Formats: sequence, structure tokens, C-alpha cells
Amino acid sequence: MKRVLVDCTTYQSRIGVLEDGELVEYWIEHQENQSIVGNIYAGRVEAVLAGMQAAFVNIGQGKNAYYYYGNNRAETNKPNEKSKKPKVGDSVIVQVQKDAVAAKGAVVTDNISLAGKFIVLLPEQKQIGISKKIEQKQEKIRIEQCIQKSLPEGYGIIVRTNGEGKTEQEFQSEIDALLKRAERMKQQGEYVKPPALLYEYGNMVLKQLKDIANIDEIVVNEEKVYEEVRKEYPNVVLAQKKGSLFAQYFVEKQSEKALDKKVWLKSGGFLMIEQTEACVVIDVNTGKYTGKKNLEKTILKTNLEAAEEIAKQLRLRNLSGIIIIDFIDMMEEEYKEILIKAVKQAVKKDHVKTAVVGMTELGLLQLTRKKTRPSLQQTVTAKCQCCDGTGRVPSLHWTAAQMTQKMITVFENTICQEVTVEANEKLLQVFCGQNRMFQKELEQQFQKKIVCIKKEDMPFGMFKIREKH
Repeated sequence: MKRVLVDCTTYQSRIGVLEDGELVEYWIEHQENQSIVGNIYAGRVEAVLAGMQAAFVNIGQGKNAYYYYGNNRAETNKPNEKSKKPKVGDSVIVQVQKDAVAAKGAVVTDNISLAGKFIVLLPEQKQIGISKKIEQKQEKIRIEQCIQKSLPEGYGIIVRTNGEGKTEQEFQSEIDALLKRAERMKQQGEYVKPPALLYEYGNMVLKQLKDIANIDEIVVNEEKVYEEVRKEYPNVVLAQKKGSLFAQYFVEKQSEKALDKKVWLKSGGFLMIEQTEACVVIDVNTGKYTGKKNLEKTILKTNLEAAEEIAKQLRLRNLSGIIIIDFIDMMEEEYKEILIKAVKQAVKKDHVKTAVVGMTELGLLQLTRKKTRPSLQQTVTAKCQCCDGTGRVPSLHWTAAQMTQKMITVFENTICQEVTVEANEKLLQVFCGQNRMFQKELEQQFQKKIVCIKKEDMPFGMFKIREKH
């Protein structure tokens, strides 16, 4: 059974997808930092980077959005091609593909699409596409025939996975609704002054529900959200009990573990997941599992179990971009092929496009997963002020040496007669030395006084030095 939990509070909304009671997808959106993916804007070009075939566009979001106008990423503009190169000050209609992350602005495109539950409407395109996850040939033929009867002139359509089994009337109804929205947006875009929002894709809940296929039940704990969802999804229920839905359905601990670096496998092996700015690195280890007879078969079993778990973790944590997996080394080429096939099969369950690129010469498996919004880690964590995101902080002795050096600089370059240093107890112990030996030595050297104040609430490795004149 596939159940979706929509847990709303004053500060944030959480959505969890449960498959037979297991949390397989998880999103969090803070009320003050909502995603704008899918929104359509009339933007103003602020700068053009001709060498990059790109421009920065003001869409009214503080940071200028990155807009790639090139015809083909692998080629330069050809003389006989119509150039789409904009000029500074031009107005462009663009749609957000990726949210802003850290110092980077949002990524936008001029290939506009309007998504419904069953189809995606493509203005100014003439194509019919059907989701690859709809595998039955007869069903594809039936769907294409339905769409051809309803296809409006000057538009293309992509049928989503949710479109499987839908009737011609259901397709027609959704096409009509999306067509009205497209025409209204087109008219508005002709006279509005940029930057301006032309179309809001919807709240986080409705956005995510559109991407989830074959939902059996949706449970919501907030009445206003329930009323909005009920307009499009009849299989929604309002929770009767107050409090966390995740706790009520016994998946709160699963959600808390979604940020753990170490993930245990049922066999006793484990994964180590490291997310960096450049890529995601996953290491597979046999751990407690030692097998029974054959080493190669023991390794293969661990790797196959890891492949299934990795696919789940990519969905759960919303890991994207370049993903490098260091499986346990296998000597048999046959086993390597079995493993790659297993990974390809496992990622098919993911509604986000994931491509298995292949093995490197060093035996690392390469994947790419489409990036649309920040990962779970980026959403719920911030850079540590002490370690600046490295995960490590300077040692006590190194920090104490820095304190001493800064104090010497103050003594040598100011007329102050006393300084106060604030830090936690452990750091002060190292700075002062046994029986305050180092502190007394500094005081005697400069004939000045040092006052140490314990601050247990100060982060590890941080200190403050104040001068007293």
C-alpha cells in the first residue's frame, strides 16, 4: 500500500511517502523558504555571457536566475541557425527548473511546460511523448490515439506515469484546464512589466503529489491543506488525532535516520554516505557479514543488497547530481554485470530521472540523478560556524596557540593593561596550562593581566578576546 503523509505545522510542512509502512521519500519545506520550481516568470535580462551562451535574468527573487539560451550544450551557435541570444533589458518568459542554492540563483529555461496529474502540456511544441514507465505496448498505442484526438494546435503533450489507464474523457478534461491556463498566461505576459510572476505552480503539497504515481491514500493533519488537496484527490483523509503524523504511523525514527552517514544493511554490511558540494560518494562495506562458503558470492550478496538500499536512500534523501558508488571489489566480470543490472532495476522505482553511467577503470559505479531542489541535508542543516562545513574543527592545542598569538598582538599594539578571554572550560585549561603556567608566563612577559571566563555555551574551538583600557 502506498500512503502519503502530509504533516503541517506553523514552521514547516513535511511530506512522507510510505510503501507498506516504510518511508521511501521525504520532503521538508519551511514556510519562509518555499520552493519556486515550476513557477513561470516574465523576467528582465540583466547580463549576457556570450561565451557561455547564457544570461542572468531578474525574476524578482533577490538573486538573478541563470538562463541558458544555447541551442545545444555540446555545440557553438552555427551561422545558419536562428540565434536566441537576448540583449540586456529584454523581457523573457522563463520557468524555474532548479531552486537557488547557497550563493547560486535559480536555474530557468524558456522551454515552458504546464504539468497536470496525467499530462504535461508543452506550448509551442509539436510532439507526443509517453512515460517510459508505461511499458505495455497496447496501452501506449491506446494513450497516443486518445491524445491525438485532443491535441490542441501548436502544443505538444507528454503523458505522465499517472496517465496509465486513464480514459479519453479524463485526458480531455485535463488538457482543457491546462490550455486555459496557458492562454491566460500568454495574454498576461504580453503587457506585464518584468519582473513578474505569471504562474505559480502550486504549494509544496500539490507539487509533490503530482509526481507520485498510484497513491492509495493521502493523510493530512491540517484542515486548510486538506480542503485544497481534496479538490484534486478524492482519496484524501483528514487526520483525527493531533500531533505528528510521522509518529502516529511509526515512521518518525525512520525520518530521523535519513541524515545518518552510516546505513546498516540487513545482512550486517553497511553504507557510508558522504554528500559534498561536487558530488555524492557512497562506500559499501561487508561489516559484520562474513558469508558462509565463497568469498566472491559473499561480496556479491552484500553488493546486491547495497544496490537496493542505495536506490532507496537516493529517493529518501533526494540526493542528486553526480553520484559515485564504491562497491566492494569483485573479480568476476559476470558478477559485475549482475550488479549493474540490479542497480538499473532498483532506480526504476524513482520518479526522478536517474541514469546509470557505468563503471570506471577503478571499479567505481557512476550515476547521475536529476537535480531540481536541495537535498534533505541541505534543507534541514546549516554550515557549522566552527568547522565551516568540513565536519572537523581545529584541535584544542591549535586553537589555544591561536588565542596566544592574538593576545600577543593585542599586548604589542595597544595600551590596554588587561584582557578578558572567554571560551569553554576545556579550551581554557589548554590555554592556561598546568597550574596556569602558560598564562603566568604571558602576564610576566608583558606585565599585563589576563582574565579567563568560562563559557560553557560557546561552541567548541571558538573564543572571544576583549580589551580593557
